[in-house]
Amino acid sequence: MTTALAIDLGGTKVEAALVDASGDILAGTRGRAPMGDIGASDPDAAAASIAAALRPALESPQWADVTAAGIGSAGPLNLSAGTTSPINLRGLRDFPVVDVVRSATGLDDVRLRLDGTCIALAELWLGVAQGVRNALVFVVSTGVGGGIISDGRVIAGASGNAGHLGQVIVDRVEGSAAAATVEELASGPHTVTWARSQGWTGSDGEELAAGYAAGDPIAVAAVVRSATAVGTGVVNAATLLDLELAVVGGGFSLVADDYVDHIRAAIDSRAVNAFARRVRVERAALAGDAPLIGAAALVHRSDLLV
Repeated sequence: MTTALAIDLGGTKVEAALVDASGDILAGTRGRAPMGDIGASDPDAAAASIAAALRPALESPQWADVTAAGIGSAGPLNLSAGTTSPINLRGLRDFPVVDVVRSATGLDDVRLRLDGTCIALAELWLGVAQGVRNALVFVVSTGVGGGIISDGRVIAGASGNAGHLGQVIVDRVEGSAAAATVEELASGPHTVTWARSQGWTGSDGEELAAGYAAGDPIAVAAVVRSATAVGTGVVNAATLLDLELAVVGGGFSLVADDYVDHIRAAIDSRAVNAFARRVRVERAALAGDAPLIGAAALVHRSDLLV
């Protein structure tokens, strides 16, 4: 098997590409379509977006070499049913993503895992986690999600949902438990919303990054608040799993050059046990390609997955 179809289904977009057995994304095969408002409440529209993202791969000469597909999807998932119910696409519940891809491609072999699982697979296969036995790989973006490397392989968990760092509670619960989770305290959209509630007048993550760089006190407080929530989630995971490494990626993690330093500070100040404080924190190596490379790893490197 030389080529895999890789699909990344997220809260704002769906991407697809062909990926060879070395983990290289083949030129001219990458497609992208919006999800967000388009697919958020309409399964038919979501399926149409997936079909649009698949088109460059399906029309490429290399398509003849493809016999299997890997899907990394926002979750939670139901692996046995081949469905997903993405937290940030609230109108899509029990969306039959495996059947949608089978119908659009004609492939029988379609493998589904959590997007965080796929990102961890990518970094373990070709990224900064190569050779590491125990790690947490996660993204801070529209949401916060991750994957767990344990004893040299990525663990999917009993239902395929291991690694939901974003739904770990890291603050005092007052009312909704969701408001005390890493995702609602640290993700890009939630951080921008919090900054605006404090009087900041910007509108998005790019403007927040500019405000942080300029020393705007609210922007600085917002970024530190985000990284502190992430660091608290990481130290909880490190305490539970005895991690060597935490790998951070995702667009919002780039909001500040020293975002990783703020995560590190939270770990240092909040670790109860010394072994949890020893976890290294590094930026991801594969950046925006990780979700697709990891989805392809479901086909090419299934040996790395429990």
